[in-house]
Amino acid sequence: MKSLAKILLIVPLLYLIIMPVYLASSTSTKPCSGIMICIKDSSDYHFVTKRQLLNLVYGNTGKILGQPVSNISVFDIENRINGLRELKVAEVYMSIDGTLHVYVDQRNPVMRVIPDEGGDYFIDEEGIVMRRRNLYTPRLQVIGGNINISQAMLNGVSILDTSIKNSILKDIFQLVDFINNKSFWSAQIDQIYIDGNDEIDLMPRVGNHLIHLGTIENYEGKLRNLGAFYDKVLPEVGWNKYSLINLEFRDQIVCKKR
Repeated sequence: MKSLAKILLIVPLLYLIIMPVYLASSTSTKPCSGIMICIKDSSDYHFVTKRQLLNLVYGNTGKILGQPVSNISVFDIENRINGLRELKVAEVYMSIDGTLHVYVDQRNPVMRVIPDEGGDYFIDEEGIVMRRRNLYTPRLQVIGGNINISQAMLNGVSILDTSIKNSILKDIFQLVDFINNKSFWSAQIDQIYIDGNDEIDLMPRVGNHLIHLGTIENYEGKLRNLGAFYDKVLPEVGWNKYSLINLEFRDQIVCKKR
């Protein structure tokens, strides 16, 4: 009876050991029967296309379909695809039926940066900088002016990383996060500009005036004061009465008439 029990325990164990080896061996001799590409949130963002990913899958070989699975380097394909800064995740694997699967998750941009010195970039929710490569442009806060995009940022170091020193973009990232999470300011602020003194100007969608925020210090209080000014003063005097609304002084709003 004990012998029978041992056999009943050993057989499933052998099955668990042998079957993966058998399946791996049989799969490696199969030809690649297809390529399946899945782009997460493809309806929301269009940073990469299936054609672009397919070109990276083929690389310099020019041939994948029909090739023995053992001849296809999933590792190399995944590395090529991971070279796209627009992707947060890239996974490549081969299924038992010989299908090559490519799954990618695109980054979620929160602002667009156009420095005076040239260039056009997106920055995602993790602070990763990516170049704007095509005509697709999601509706984001646009940041312009005196901004330096360093080589470290272009190499994939987040602007939030402690190794990135003295970057106004860290302050702007904080400000944009606040604006994006407040429905009124998200609808009202159209662009943000950084001047030569690293001070911040806001360009509204409604009202023909410039908002000078000054430094990032106490930005929440400054915008709170501006909200009260919008609510109580501008409806009385008119939205186009002032050319400049200056918020840089604590608990003060200084306006310049048109």
